[in-house]
Amino acid sequence: MLDIVTAMGWNYVSTLASEGNYGESGVEAFVQISRESGGVCIAQSLKIPREPKPGEFDKLILRLLETSNARAVIMFANEDDIRRILDAAKRNNQTGHFLWVGSDSWGSKISPVVQQEKVAEGAITILPKRASVDAFDRYFRSRSLSNNRRNVWFAEFWEENFACKLGMHGKRPGSPKKCTGLEKVGRDSTYEQEGKVQFVMDAVYAMAHALHRMHRELCSGNTGLCPRMHNIDGKELLTFIRAVNFNGSAGTPVTFNENGDAPGRYDIFQYQINKRSTAEYKVIGHWTDQLHLNMDAMQWTSGDPSVPASVCSLPCKMGERKKVVKGVPCCWHCERCEGYHFQASELICELCPYEQRPDQNHTGCQPIPIIKLEWHSPWAVVPVFISVLGILVTTFVIVTFVRYHDTPIVRASGREMSYVLLTGIFLCYAITFPMIAAPDVAVCSIRRIFLGLGMCFSYAALLTKTNRIHRIFEQGKKAVTAPRFISPASQLVITFSLISVQLLGVFVWFATDPPHMVVDYGEQRTQDPENARGVLKCDISDLSLICSLGYSILLMVTCTVYAIKTRGVPETFNEAKPIGFTMYTTCIIWLAFIPIFFGTAQSAERMYIQTATLTISLSLSASVSLGMLYMPKVYIIIFHPEQNVPKRKRTFKAIVTVATMTSKLSQLASERPNGEVKTEICEGMDASMPSTKTKYVSYTNHAI
Repeated sequence: MLDIVTAMGWNYVSTLASEGNYGESGVEAFVQISRESGGVCIAQSLKIPREPKPGEFDKLILRLLETSNARAVIMFANEDDIRRILDAAKRNNQTGHFLWVGSDSWGSKISPVVQQEKVAEGAITILPKRASVDAFDRYFRSRSLSNNRRNVWFAEFWEENFACKLGMHGKRPGSPKKCTGLEKVGRDSTYEQEGKVQFVMDAVYAMAHALHRMHRELCSGNTGLCPRMHNIDGKELLTFIRAVNFNGSAGTPVTFNENGDAPGRYDIFQYQINKRSTAEYKVIGHWTDQLHLNMDAMQWTSGDPSVPASVCSLPCKMGERKKVVKGVPCCWHCERCEGYHFQASELICELCPYEQRPDQNHTGCQPIPIIKLEWHSPWAVVPVFISVLGILVTTFVIVTFVRYHDTPIVRASGREMSYVLLTGIFLCYAITFPMIAAPDVAVCSIRRIFLGLGMCFSYAALLTKTNRIHRIFEQGKKAVTAPRFISPASQLVITFSLISVQLLGVFVWFATDPPHMVVDYGEQRTQDPENARGVLKCDISDLSLICSLGYSILLMVTCTVYAIKTRGVPETFNEAKPIGFTMYTTCIIWLAFIPIFFGTAQSAERMYIQTATLTISLSLSASVSLGMLYMPKVYIIIFHPEQNVPKRKRTFKAIVTVATMTSKLSQLASERPNGEVKTEICEGMDASMPSTKTKYVSYTNHAI
């Protein structure tokens, strides 16, 4: 019976037994074997009382329904209890719900299922394998009231079998028909050999064989009982019974194992209703040491050929683990292996390696796709467009300056410093391309070198210019002699000295941490593994980036300070105001860059946003410098060449005097009306101007 349950795939069943030795010992054996073999859990073990009260069977059905998933019911019950439990199931509208598995007390009997065909449909029953004994049929059919007087119950059987009454003392009062004694078994009534006849005969023969062997050993050579067999010890006789070995009445061997049990040979039946609505027991298999079951021959109430389920919990889906209910190994809850976990076994979810993610079913791991910034991405198209446009304009400015190299405007701009500054602007635009290109060792090296170098070129040149202007006018307030290191050569030396600090830092960085590319799996490690990506990038941390740009930002801030200090110098003489506006705007750009760059550190789009923000900020910084410092000059050179002519040279003292008067004008503006201030200043200038002829010194390369 356990093999049948296991073959059906049922792991959650209830048991039902009639009170008494047969029912209780049968269920106890089933429960014990199921525990030893494992795989089958008992939902409930119910007992039918010997004297059931009214409604007792309805209560049993309701209790079975408390564990409705345990549809299979293992029954060790007598015929009457089987009939009444089926009737109770029918009354409670549970036809087709229960899957009955009956012991040999049910077998292939008709009486338990009479008028209960629908509710009993699909029941699986067993019966010891038997064979009809022809000799017994001949003997029993020949029995009559006259030749079978030794059987005291035969007269009662006769009345029951032929539905008649034997004289005045018959056992069937009220029967209209009298027995003649000439009735014949099998002719005037239906006859079918009782299924256990074979076993009764074999049991008698087993006893006879045991006694015969015992007599041969204990009373060797004697006829009849010898003194040693006058008082037979039951245990001694049992050893002879267990040792018998002969062919039984059906021709099958009769033997007993060490437990005293005969070999198990069973036929397996299923109670089916065929297409003609006729109910019958159909043989669907047999059991001889192991189960042989014809699943195709089985038939169920629903008409579905698949076997109905009787399980506590349905199998978990792929990617789900079982969380077993404590104390009930056949019951569990299914838990999905969430996130980056996969189903390692029925009971365990494990975390995938860091560079992998679960597959679609969460039954294994697969490599996380690796991405990089593509040229066709919108995050790359916009920076590239700005960069290309900037490179073209910068190239045009450089070509224009080279072509008009000796014109006054180009010379007054400081040609050498202009070329350094334009080189820095060009590099700021050009760095966009290695920042977007697919990372490798060469690209990572270029990024390290040129990321901060373009800004360093630009702001080193601007810092040198603003510092020069500041020193000239500060020196002029003290003396008429020009300050040191204001010649073009000196300016270049100062500028490249500042740039060399950046290059030295880059070389130290190369020595301590050689450039290489990495795959960052943490940057886009989203909660949903399907969206997880590994980012191929250069091994440049945010701290390294800040250090690389930090020096250039320091130059930019210092240059801004000098631009503020020289804001009062007349624009007729220098570039202080355009440089000032350039630095103010650049500071605003980089102040906006910092929160955008670092504020997106936790974003899944971090790589795209930070790269686009950095390259656009560099390009915008370059565009501000290009637009404010050089586009006006190019405009005059190209469209107003008449303004590109030499202006009157002034002495260093004259330049300083104008700067001083302008400063005083600013200080007195708040104290007196404009007219008074201007009059006073002009009078002061006339009084202070010398009447002697002065030698002029040219500062064409120093101021406009």
